[in-house]
Amino acid sequence: MSKQDHILTVEVLDQDGSTFTLREICERGECHAEFVIKLVDYGIIAPVEESPEARHWEFDVVALSRLRKAQRLQRDLKMNLPGLAMSLELLDEVEEMRREVGRLNHRIRQLMGE
Repeated sequence: MSKQDHILTVEVLDQDGSTFTLREICERGECHAEFVIKLVDYGIIAPVEESPEARHWEFDVVALSRLRKAQRLQRDLKMNLPGLAMSLELLDEVEEMRREVGRLNHRIRQLMGE
């Protein structure tokens, strides 16, 4: 993780509960609105509430974090949007499995009296 990516990750995590308009998420993500709209179309990120008009969308810090992940994957691996969607879905599944393994290991240690 580069220093810039680390700073952006900290920035995202520090603003828990914040929401961002389409314009604000584009500014923070340093991207065009067209890119964000395409990410929404592919289910890569989602506005907090459904609205038929993009100008009324608001995004949370999770969407901003996923936007940054999508940008890194696209930049580093030259992925197209369907590839980004699938990759992020698989990364989410891996993360959930890691959390579950951690919970199970913790429970096993409790049962063994450690």
